[in-house]
Amino acid sequence: MNSRTRKMAEISWVLLDIDGVLTDGRVGYAADGEEEIKFFDVKDGHAVKLLQQGGIIVGALSGRKSRANFLRARELGLDFLYQNEKDKLAAFEKIQKEQQLPADKCLCIGDDLMDIPVMRRCALAAAVADCVPELQATADFITEARGGRGAVREVAVELLKAKGTWERVIQKYYR
Repeated sequence: MNSRTRKMAEISWVLLDIDGVLTDGRVGYAADGEEEIKFFDVKDGHAVKLLQQGGIIVGALSGRKSRANFLRARELGLDFLYQNEKDKLAAFEKIQKEQQLPADKCLCIGDDLMDIPVMRRCALAAAVADCVPELQATADFITEARGGRGAVREVAVELLKAKGTWERVIQKYYR
């Protein structure tokens, strides 16, 4: 078992960025300019549900506030959503306190500069394939998939396999 797999086996919660991780990072606006339009990958959404079925707490931390974020978080049943957090490190510390979650049990997934301080505090940090170059030096690993295009699914499968829960979680699909 390699060191990443050993670390993954100890993870109890996953922290996701939204724009650029759960989405491809693009933001569109409806004709009236009031509503944002975002696209979320259904495989990443299913991955969130699989993580939760595997006993992993999953939440999101976004520097932006968007109704689309709220609606997707609610649809997925995220354990928590923190939005409009310009200082992500302060927000991460708030999450730890309010949710009673230790940093040394967290795997976070990011894509941009503002994710670096949080990634440095977590047990494991994943960066999506199309992350900014500066994140590559901070991340413990980089996904093959791009943000909003299966990166969360990729991490979820590896995490559940490392924890030995993958087969149990997917067994219902083989009935």
